[in-house]
Amino acid sequence: MVGSAKRKSCGQPSSGQRFCIKVDKVLLNGKSEFQDILVFNSSTYGVVLVLDGAIQVTERDEFAYQEMISQIPLFASNNPPKKVLIVGGGDGGVLREVAKHASVEEIHMCEIDQQVCEVGKKFFNTTLATSFNDPRLKLFYDDAARYLRLEGKGQNYDAIICDSSDPVGPAATLYIPEFYQSMSDALAPGGV
Repeated sequence: MVGSAKRKSCGQPSSGQRFCIKVDKVLLNGKSEFQDILVFNSSTYGVVLVLDGAIQVTERDEFAYQEMISQIPLFASNNPPKKVLIVGGGDGGVLREVAKHASVEEIHMCEIDQQVCEVGKKFFNTTLATSFNDPRLKLFYDDAARYLRLEGKGQNYDAIICDSSDPVGPAATLYIPEFYQSMSDALAPGGV
């Protein structure tokens, strides 16, 4: 939450710690069908995205997360990946990283909240959300647990990258054994 007196955004307390960033200017303070969405500018961290009170990404250090969550599994594949599924990732950072791979022929992205993608395109269009127009992308606005349960089997993804938020709210179904089984069922032999 952004307090009018202190003008800072603090992530929700987790494991006894909290991280706060000074807010220079609120760019968006709204609510989607699924979650609260806050975007603000910070002089030290650039543009910051907060979902349901939890800091998701800052322009200053986003690359560390986006590159690690994407490049490690893509390079760990036995063969160069051709078909990749991104679960979540509405800010566009993982998509940007996957799109760097010339071997990738198809990118499927399943994001439950269309508004997060729109926010990414509007506020992170020169940093994270640079690949939403990639012709290899097929974007599904759906619950990834439902999508994988109904459509996943036989997709033969070479890699599935799960870029979801904390296990509360709309992301809670992404932290149960059935979801992990659905991901496994959707992978090609040797997929990661």
